[in-house]
Amino acid sequence: MSDNDFTATITVAKTPDEAFAAINNVWAWWSETIEGSTGTVGDSYLFEVPGLHRCTMTTTESIPGERLVWHVTDSHLSFIADTTEWEDTDVVFELTENAEGTEIRFTHAGLVPAGECYEVCANAWGAYITSSLRGLLTTGEGDPFRRTSTGESELRKHGNADLVKPRP
Repeated sequence: MSDNDFTATITVAKTPDEAFAAINNVWAWWSETIEGSTGTVGDSYLFEVPGLHRCTMTTTESIPGERLVWHVTDSHLSFIADTTEWEDTDVVFELTENAEGTEIRFTHAGLVPAGECYEVCANAWGAYITSSLRGLLTTGEGDPFRRTSTGESELRKHGNADLVKPRP
């Protein structure tokens, strides 16, 4: 990981084990449409916003209550020139217990400001972590991509509608 990788940090009044369980419940905070499983090394799942973005994530590290790493493969981002920009990047969750509960440090290693996807992807990740995952942990309700959502509605939801230009 580098200092340029996208990072978001939240603290919640939960134990590290509770936070770890919530992170692995990707259907409740990231997307209701995810297919596969997430929490054990070797688990693999598919995330997709139809017509916009899809990727396969494989769990490469899983230390309950401490750290979770998903490696991105088979990625396609339809709205940028390098549609595979996410491939071979890592999504990392590091959990640290503190006086307020648990700090969750999210890093998308390889999602850097020089990348074409950075602004759009940073906006979306920021919302999913600081709002949806936090909501799941604090109120029991996340705000994932819904089965009834579209790529366009997802872009609007995260303030990205004007950032994504259709590709010829």
